Amino acid sequence: MVNFFEKQFDNLAKKIQLRWKNLILGLKSYFKKLIFPLYLFPIKLVTYTAYYLVKFLIKFIFAFISLIFETIIFPFKSLKNFLKSIFILGIFIYLLASVFVIADYLTNQYGYIGKFLCSFGVRDKMVNSVVRVVGGYSEGTGFFISPDQVITNFHVIADEPSPKIIFPDGNFVTPVKILGNKDVDLAVLFTEAKYPDLVLPLPDSIGFKEDEPLIATGYALGTDLTGKATSLRGRFIDFRKSKRMPIGYIQTDISLVKGMSGGPLVDQCGSVVGINTISLAGLSLFINADWAKTMVPDFTDQNITKIEVDPSLSPEEAVRAFYTYLKARRMEDGFNLLSEEYLKKTNFEEWTNRFTDILDVDVIKSEKFENTNDIAFVKFSTKNWVDGEAEVHFYEGTWQTVKEDGVYKMFKSKIVEVENPDWDWFYE
Repeated sequence: MVNFFEKQFDNLAKKIQLRWKNLILGLKSYFKKLIFPLYLFPIKLVTYTAYYLVKFLIKFIFAFISLIFETIIFPFKSLKNFLKSIFILGIFIYLLASVFVIADYLTNQYGYIGKFLCSFGVRDKMVNSVVRVVGGYSEGTGFFISPDQVITNFHVIADEPSPKIIFPDGNFVTPVKILGNKDVDLAVLFTEAKYPDLVLPLPDSIGFKEDEPLIATGYALGTDLTGKATSLRGRFIDFRKSKRMPIGYIQTDISLVKGMSGGPLVDQCGSVVGINTISLAGLSLFINADWAKTMVPDFTDQNITKIEVDPSLSPEEAVRAFYTYLKARRMEDGFNLLSEEYLKKTNFEEWTNRFTDILDVDVIKSEKFENTNDIAFVKFSTKNWVDGEAEVHFYEGTWQTVKEDGVYKMFKSKIVEVENPDWDWFYE
């Protein structure tokens, strides 16, 4: 029995060796005929390729026709085959319907299937890119359209010469320049440093499919609501244009709230398409981002509120100038209003460190104190940014001044904090 298996194994090994040898010889012979003579090699290569390609296509067509024919007649060969065919057809119809359902879902949720692939992480990107824009009279949202330019609504910074830009990490800066256009309700705040990682560029053109989903991001309720920015999802309704406005709008069903003005409206891929502007009971309008891009280069400072103070006029005007410089973070100008006597007990670094958290200073009153010639009575409030929250404090008291080099400077203060002042405190 052992000898029988050994003989069979030897015969099989010899057959395999013989076939392998014949294959090698056949390949050598084939390539020899193909390559030589060399001047015929290009012609042979083309003709052989065409021959085998045509041969493959013919076989494929016949095989395909045969498969179709077998598929058609398969159910009629027996009852068993007929039942199998119904089952397979049911699975095929189910899979096909599932594809259509998935395609419809992706279209409804993302505008079209292509935007599904780029939608992941968009909300996190928006929340970590938008900034707060906070002034003494209004608050809103903004976003960088270039490394040193933040766009927002004009009404957010109206009557405010020195709004603050608060970043998602809690740090804040004061813009070095403000340009805008009151008629289109847009303004651009220029920063001294550059922030390329936060840029959400304005597009050259925009377009949507019907009911395409869009996302609006902003700081809902401003500093009254702490924490990260809010992202709201809605659908595109239509493009709007008013004869009284020189700019176009996007209408959605998103319900914007106070504080979100100036934030970005983006598609599912995070591309900016609009700027948050107006909202009324579930109907919101957004300035077309492509229109805004064409208008930004023509912005001016014509309607931007300027800081106009003159500390040489009187003690009360000097005090007003002092707090206005603090408000605008013009620390060197404020420091220069300290008298020589005051400077004996401080220096620039120590003095500026007292005010690192001040977002805004609002001088409510600055007037001559009783019958004095060198003392001013002042009431003012400060808005401080502490641990991600805005705290408002109220103060009143007197500043004694001294005139040095033709300017009234701060000499001695008696300022106290007023806890929870009544409404008449602001007007008396």
